[in-house]
Amino acid sequence: MKVGILTIGNELTSGKIADTNSAMIARAMQLQGWTLARIMSVGDDNDAIHDALAYLLSRVDGLIVTGGLGPTADDITTAAIARSFGLELYTDKTVLTHVRDIFENRGLHWTQNNAKQAVFPAGSRIIANPSGTAAGFALYRAGKIVAVIPGVPHEARKMLFEGVIPLFREEFPASALHVRTSIFRLTGIAESAVDEAIAGDRLAEAGIAVGFYPNFPENQLVLTARESAAEAAEEKLAAACKTIETRLGKYIFARGEESLPGNIAKIMTERKLTLSTAESCTGGMIANRLTDLPGSSAFFERGAVSYSNESKVALLGVPAAVLAAHGAVSEETARLMAEGIRRSAGTDLGLAVTGIAGPDGGTAEKPVGTTFIALATGGKTLCRHYAFRWDRRRNRTIASESALLMLWRYLTEELRNAG
Repeated sequence: MKVGILTIGNELTSGKIADTNSAMIARAMQLQGWTLARIMSVGDDNDAIHDALAYLLSRVDGLIVTGGLGPTADDITTAAIARSFGLELYTDKTVLTHVRDIFENRGLHWTQNNAKQAVFPAGSRIIANPSGTAAGFALYRAGKIVAVIPGVPHEARKMLFEGVIPLFREEFPASALHVRTSIFRLTGIAESAVDEAIAGDRLAEAGIAVGFYPNFPENQLVLTARESAAEAAEEKLAAACKTIETRLGKYIFARGEESLPGNIAKIMTERKLTLSTAESCTGGMIANRLTDLPGSSAFFERGAVSYSNESKVALLGVPAAVLAAHGAVSEETARLMAEGIRRSAGTDLGLAVTGIAGPDGGTAEKPVGTTFIALATGGKTLCRHYAFRWDRRRNRTIASESALLMLWRYLTEELRNAG
């Protein structure tokens, strides 16, 4: 089965908003074993929508359309599709009542233009929206199916998996293969080195598709097996995963939908460990990534952004003499920052980072990107020196990633030593 994606909205074609829906839908299609034939984006324009529909439906079996289903004047998708297919519009009273109820239950003011969200082309099959007010719809045209859903990402995702994919499977029951995918998240190794490390394993010849997806500061390696039988796909993928773990195990910090902060949180919560952080150049990025997790209060006690020298003295107890002798960006200062936050917070671990993010502030001895990361454990304090060579934003991002990696490696090594 060939599938196409059409995203609609002036905000997309003007570059004001990134088209994340296409990537999300494309991944979902791959997991179903369907071929993604085309992706297009057009603005809120009747002629552009008409031309895109004609082009895509001449090349695909199923088309997924997102965007332009809201109540405002620029939301023209429904009317444009009806016009392209020569269909009348009608108001679905059940959907209209549902939309009105949402407004009433949320204490929102009802305006008549919201009734537009209950208008559909004749012959539509309604696709429920459990997360918002704009329902979607599906149309069947000459053996092909067009599914139209809102462009709001979290609504589109839920409706895709709960409404659109079941419709497609119903319409083309024999088209889907059993697809099994495994994602490895790696750091500390370049994409080219990953490719070289597994080149001799002939995964493609074994029927395993290999994808490389750089996502700074990590690399993602995706293995995919497609078979007519689920058991065969699972066996083939399991064998390939063992190969990857053997070749690249030391670089793998997460699998599938896992994340580095999530894996840290799991270990620390299970072991009843507590953490505090002291950040200079990263400005709270480490604390933000950890506290973004539900339940992080179980292990994260506090985070200090000690940007100035004065704050390092006042908040963390770093002696002014050390700062004068070695500088704010130094191993000595990083160690004292980690020990100081651990001591003041009373936590099991203290994590600290100090560096020169740039673009200014570098010297011949300490160029932009110079970073020190320290982890105080009570028994000892670990410290690592890094020389990043990116722009300011990426220097800060990779510094926060490196700090979390240091913590994760300490935790996993401690677990292995304890076991």
